[in-house]
Amino acid sequence: MCGIVGMVGDERPCVNVLLDGLKRLEYRGYDSAGIATVIDGEFEIVRSAGKLRKLESKLGEQTMAGTLGIGHTRWATHGRPSEENAHPHRHEDVVVVHNGIIENYAAIKKDLGSKGHSFSSETDSEIIAHLVHLAYANSGDLLVAVQATLKQLTGSFAIGVLHVAHPDRMVVARRMSPLVLGLGESENYVASDVPALLNETRQFIFLEDDELALLTKSEVNIYSLQDLTPLERPVRNITWTPAMAEKGGYKHFMLK
Repeated sequence: MCGIVGMVGDERPCVNVLLDGLKRLEYRGYDSAGIATVIDGEFEIVRSAGKLRKLESKLGEQTMAGTLGIGHTRWATHGRPSEENAHPHRHEDVVVVHNGIIENYAAIKKDLGSKGHSFSSETDSEIIAHLVHLAYANSGDLLVAVQATLKQLTGSFAIGVLHVAHPDRMVVARRMSPLVLGLGESENYVASDVPALLNETRQFIFLEDDELALLTKSEVNIYSLQDLTPLERPVRNITWTPAMAEKGGYKHFMLK
């Protein structure tokens, strides 16, 4: 399994929230990790093979001040464990993280290659960034671009997408791979699992299959992947503490 943590904020830099969340997803297993933020119309991306302490060490060498960002821990499927294959993946003005397996990636990658696209990784995930970039060039709308991209994919996915032209928003989506949305004060979040965000919020929305969400610092809007129909999903109040989450919601391990 892989892990995703994302944040759309206002004033607080997101990097520590992302790193803390990734640490709380270590139980899912991983062989590489990375974080991307957006600031002043540019991406800042730090990736590393190996454990999160290696990523944390690299992060300590620079200041990431962006309030919009996304992090990922990867368990290798397509492509060996390496910094090049670690997420987030970037193409031009788009950054993507992805959990799952894109079954038709080889055909898509071959088609993109025939049109002049080059790739920097061995993963199935990198094609998503290329497809979103192309779709955004046609629509100028990030939500529409992600929808158009996902309709071309066969397989499973939980994804998060950033665009440098939109430093105030993130688009996420899922199919057969979990994503939860966390609701905060002038901040909103996304993660693969609740424990990643319990230090930030106890208010959660559980995204369902073939749904997208557009997150800003003040709103979370959910849509059908099929036709972008707006959807309503209940907000659930999670009463676990972070320590209880490690015990599956029980007060102590002996009850688990």
